[in-house]
Amino acid sequence: MMTELPLDQVRTLLAVVDEGTFDAAAAALHVTPSAVSQRVKALEQRTGRVLLVRTKPVRPTESGDVVVRFARQLARLERDALAELGLPGEGEVTRVSVAVNADSLATWFLGALTRVPERERLCFELRREDETRTAQLLREGLVMAAVTSSPEAVAGCSVRALGRMRYLAAAGPEFVGRCLEGGSLRDRLADAPVVTFDRSDDIQDGFLRRLGLDGASPVRHAVPASEGFVEAVVLGLGWGMVPEIQAGTLLREGRLISLAPDRPVDVPLYWQQWKLDSPALAAVAEAVAAAASGSLR
Repeated sequence: MMTELPLDQVRTLLAVVDEGTFDAAAAALHVTPSAVSQRVKALEQRTGRVLLVRTKPVRPTESGDVVVRFARQLARLERDALAELGLPGEGEVTRVSVAVNADSLATWFLGALTRVPERERLCFELRREDETRTAQLLREGLVMAAVTSSPEAVAGCSVRALGRMRYLAAAGPEFVGRCLEGGSLRDRLADAPVVTFDRSDDIQDGFLRRLGLDGASPVRHAVPASEGFVEAVVLGLGWGMVPEIQAGTLLREGRLISLAPDRPVDVPLYWQQWKLDSPALAAVAEAVAAAASGSLR
């Protein structure tokens, strides 16, 4: 016999995850903390799995992520159904949560959101995350859609290719004169200071591995903002892989020098979203695809 997931229990679990504690969820749901605890325990008994790690704030387990994602999708479908039926809530603003990498956010992605028709009355909640990790936010049910580097669809999601974001190894002219004069590019970059986005940023190391080196210099300056990263390279803090979209004008003005024009690094990007018949998500997906086609390779 198929196990059913009672909607009140599912919504209660989502409230606990969103609010962080059982007491806060109780206040949001206008019930007692005891009622919240009982509903969560009943749902765990019904599924035969532990769904929450009782920390502060609480964290969903891997099984809990599945139920949380289901709860968010259910809420999305309910709002769409109410709007189509003309029932109360039709005029409410619809929240759409999206995970997007910093370089897309700084270049083409915001322009995509302006293409969404105003009649959709959408409120965007953007989560900035590395493109290699945005898919995880989908798995956890924290976002409805994501710009990701993974072509493998997250369970319950659809995927479509957006294009390739090209990166160029570049440095400011003063830095080139100070640190990169003479010798081969491979030898010059081996010990040259480098700018990275954060500790997980591997694109500079990957570029040097293609040149036969083990990776970039241990002298690394982490600048966790796309615009700040480019500015750090322009000012000569180090060399770095700069998005072609941001580098174009700077190269023409001579504020940046391309170190290896014939060795660009292309990062494929994909759009993943919940498989829901949702007008709101469909409108965002079309706007994102249209903007990407004009900005990515």
